[in-house]
Amino acid sequence: YDLAVEEEELAFPTSSISGERVNRFLHIAESAHDLVLQNKMQRKLGQLTGTCFQRCVGMDALNSLHSVTYEIDEKHGTKYHERLLEFIKKVQHENLVIGGAMTDVKGDRSLAPSQQEDPDLFVHVVDRDDKGVYITGAKAHQTGTINSHWMIVMPTMRLLDDDKDYAIVGAIPVDAPGIKYIYGRQSCDTRSMEPGDIDVGNSEYGGQETMVILDRVFIPNELIFMDGEFEFASMLVERFTCYHRRSYVCKTGLGDVLIGAAAAISDYNGVPKVSHIKDKIVEMTHLNESIYAAGISSSYQAQKMKSGVFLNDDMLANVCKHNVTRFPYEIGRLAQDIAGCLLVTLPSEAELRSPETGPILKKYLKAKSGADVENRM
Repeated sequence: YDLAVEEEELAFPTSSISGERVNRFLHIAESAHDLVLQNKMQRKLGQLTGTCFQRCVGMDALNSLHSVTYEIDEKHGTKYHERLLEFIKKVQHENLVIGGAMTDVKGDRSLAPSQQEDPDLFVHVVDRDDKGVYITGAKAHQTGTINSHWMIVMPTMRLLDDDKDYAIVGAIPVDAPGIKYIYGRQSCDTRSMEPGDIDVGNSEYGGQETMVILDRVFIPNELIFMDGEFEFASMLVERFTCYHRRSYVCKTGLGDVLIGAAAAISDYNGVPKVSHIKDKIVEMTHLNESIYAAGISSSYQAQKMKSGVFLNDDMLANVCKHNVTRFPYEIGRLAQDIAGCLLVTLPSEAELRSPETGPILKKYLKAKSGADVENRM
């Protein structure tokens, strides 16, 4: 929200749908330049937070649905696109946070949704009336949904004729009756419960994932954007993943933070000009920029769809995805090599603040003259 005020060109465009200035996370890409600015915004937010900022899935869901609903209507004479535009106007005007729920728990991966021993292993319609549908199932790995105002539920894979009940897309308030959230674990999650403020990223921007349980959750007709058109499920998944895989440029913002931290540590240790240290930082930068290059070049090569939305290049988006499944781990390994074993065995902030152990740590964790011990920690 702050970025939309502080850097308007980057994060506060004008929407042709509502006619209003809107948050870019709610904006439908009207040009390749819009997609490029999405990527630049994502990198900037990665730099500012040092973690996942949780809004990309909703942005990519809205953009992919813009073209898919248009093409469903074109074939079937439905009104999904009109409904979607009304929903977009609402969330743009109210500046709401949208989560996207695509990944089902899947059960036996060799079987289609309708073939599962338990039909609830994929989200599906279990009942309907004149006002809408009721859905049951679970969505896994949901980053940030619990922090959102709305979630958009989507199918997770290609569907067949027998899977029509699983071909459901709709918008749901995150506090709708019938929704439960089972909170997941992260390796350092309890650090946010510790006193002190030295760990800024964890205390201010700590993330989380949930499993979302949907038990006869109601979706009114006006918020349904696909209902039984199974042949369009694969189109939606492909277009969503095309947008989302070049959205992984957000990781380069995190990479910038880690590269800067590694460079600062080398300076504290008095070795910023040592050749193998410089080589490692150069390699970290090369890997980080390779992720960014694939993602933003995908956006630059976008094409206009029938609905008017722009869709980025799918091949380069997939290259970005493959890069991000490998390169951040190597960047992290190199950062650990530069930092040394203290990164793993470092005493806690509580020990630094302790009258008994604090002075000892300030004596023995001293590095280069002028380097502050607390900054080093």
